Amino acid sequence: MRDLEVKLLGRPAMLAERERLRREGKVFVFTNGCFDILHAGHVTYLAFARGQGDVLAVGVNSDASVRRIKGEGRPVVGQDDRARLLAALEAVDYVVVFDEDRVDGLVGELLPDVLVKGADWGYDVHGREHVERHGGRVVLAPVTRGRSTTSIIGSIIEANRRAGG
Repeated sequence: MRDLEVKLLGRPAMLAERERLRREGKVFVFTNGCFDILHAGHVTYLAFARGQGDVLAVGVNSDASVRRIKGEGRPVVGQDDRARLLAALEAVDYVVVFDEDRVDGLVGELLPDVLVKGADWGYDVHGREHVERHGGRVVLAPVTRGRSTTSIIGSIIEANRRAGG
């Protein structure tokens, strides 16, 4: 397995790496999300995304961004740990943390050849217009039913409630 630190890139380094990959003619795939509690649905999703090209980069919402999107109490797992867990996966080549609530800006900078999001997003994929305008494509990944961070958190809360906690 590649050294995790090599996979964890700041935004400027990710943009430079994207340029190198473009020169090499690699098919660059990008996806993003909060990935608050990594679960089997995420692993399946990321393996699918990796299968769409040569290199997979994952954008991870920062802690502040997750709080704005999901509300107080989230994320459960901090951004550095979330990024390291994702980087440990074989399917993931690069991880970059971003602070915006929407990923459009980062997608517009990276211009991936393939942008992957879960099928539950339908056609409202943030960054779609950037990708398609530059000849790339958007792929909707199958969703693993019954696997979500929100449902896991709900189960923990319910189990704690039943235990009298």
